[in-house]
Amino acid sequence: MDLKETILKGTMQVFNDKGLKFTMDDIAERLKISKKTLYKVFDDKEALFLTMVDYIFDSIKENEQEVLADESLSTVEKIHKILGVFPEGYRDVDFRQLYLLRGKHPNIYKQVERRLETGWESTIALLEQGIEEGCIRPIRIPILKLMLEASLEQFFQRDVLVQNDIAYHDALDEVVNILMDGITVRGEI
Repeated sequence: MDLKETILKGTMQVFNDKGLKFTMDDIAERLKISKKTLYKVFDDKEALFLTMVDYIFDSIKENEQEVLADESLSTVEKIHKILGVFPEGYRDVDFRQLYLLRGKHPNIYKQVERRLETGWESTIALLEQGIEEGCIRPIRIPILKLMLEASLEQFFQRDVLVQNDIAYHDALDEVVNILMDGITVRGEI
């Protein structure tokens, strides 16, 4: 593992302990490296955080590719997994605090928004495949995309997860389950 990745993984641990209030000192202390070494890799906390956003979203995209390549899954199972893909290594990270980003770190928040709104090509192709196969009813894919994006953006704009003591990955699972299955009990319609 290279130094940059070591710093990113250490930052995740520090973020989990301290939330957005972590400092570069905290990271250097956790990793037992000098701040000077830290600043050789990242100019400042914002540069570190911007890289962290891309690192997390790149991990999500890697997991999506694994799901797409898994021939043991049906098209519906792949869609369900891709909509709710969340790297296993981040399940213990408290992403609920990210609602503070918008006001305190708008550039980082914009990067999160950009990443949420892009990279949908594989998911859209899979949804189209499901519609063509007849295992997904014909839907307007842009509406589904908008619904998922809007839900996730609300998690990053409001403290609803904190107020209701819901872990980010549990909230994501719930949103995907509602999108995939609706809210009615099977056989009750």
